[in-house]
Amino acid sequence: MNEVQNYLSKLNQRYKTGISREHSYRGDLQSLLEILLPGVLVTNEPAHIACGAPDYILTKAHIPLGYIEAKDIGKPLDSKDYKEQFNRYLNSLDNLIITDYLEFRFFRDGAHVTSIRLADIKNGQLQPKPDEFAHFVDLMKDFAAYSGQTIKSPSKLAGMMAGKARLLANIIENALTKDEKEHTNSTLKDQMDAFKAILLHDIDAEQFADIYAQTIAYGMFAARLHDETLDTFSRQEAAELIPHSNPFLRKLFHYIAGYDLDERITWIVDGLADIFRAADVRSILANFGKATRQTDPIIHFYETFLAEYDPKLRKSRGVWYTPEPVVDFIARAVDHILKADFNLPMGLANTSKTTIQVEMPVVKGKGKAKYTQSGKSR
Repeated sequence: MNEVQNYLSKLNQRYKTGISREHSYRGDLQSLLEILLPGVLVTNEPAHIACGAPDYILTKAHIPLGYIEAKDIGKPLDSKDYKEQFNRYLNSLDNLIITDYLEFRFFRDGAHVTSIRLADIKNGQLQPKPDEFAHFVDLMKDFAAYSGQTIKSPSKLAGMMAGKARLLANIIENALTKDEKEHTNSTLKDQMDAFKAILLHDIDAEQFADIYAQTIAYGMFAARLHDETLDTFSRQEAAELIPHSNPFLRKLFHYIAGYDLDERITWIVDGLADIFRAADVRSILANFGKATRQTDPIIHFYETFLAEYDPKLRKSRGVWYTPEPVVDFIARAVDHILKADFNLPMGLANTSKTTIQVEMPVVKGKGKAKYTQSGKSR
């Protein structure tokens, strides 16, 4: 474990000068972690979060994996000077290390899991404990592999979903444009051709990519809502979790869960799964929409998602959620008018056999779908 030995040698050089303090060792620990944890971004002195500013944050694909708070070598971690700050972090961060660069204390959901010490201080210098090096490396890899639910707010989830969906839409559009230009057959092109034949004849690559990306992102959101195994989630698992009440979405997801998914978008769909694996959607939506007495938050959340994904598209499609008390009032008012002014004694019930035709824009203003009162297209 030469990496750990080199780390301790650098610490020892600084410590023996007698002038080094907590911040002096920050870069040494960051360099060690970046060597031990390839693919993980280790950020020293990240931006403040709600509970304060831990010294390091470990992220992968923009998803926080864990936090580290480091203190000066030689001052006990049990010092009363640290108590308030440590308690604040323990109550807020579900994967945390507290260290003095030599001792590392690991915490999960505020509970102490284990500790390890890499060196002792004797005669004014560090005395390494090489028997602990391999175990330390294993502990750090386990720390960085933690998949706890680190996304805990609707706005953060919507923002991360939207970022992946925009990237997915851009990749799909470019892939379709390239396939068309090079006269190449692909599953994406076949899907778009089928979509044009059955639903919207004049749809272009940009519009199809937009629909496809939103459907995948929000479909995975719906699947995660029904997921009982929070530690695992994948596009394959999503295909099994899509409700049977939505056969179209289930069929689409059984396609993306298979081996024929276009390799140009596989990685970004798996990236969406990474986001949802870091989110307990049911918990996030527990109080969502209650201010407007909304009983179906998964529908209400689409407004939040679309505002992040494409605010202009949200406005053009008129995606603005009407609070249920307002809907109830409108329904009662219309029912009263039908009875009083149109001689329909049963009010809205009298309209059950009456077709009400509404034309509404579908994709960015192109194409129109006709709906009857029951909401079914025709």
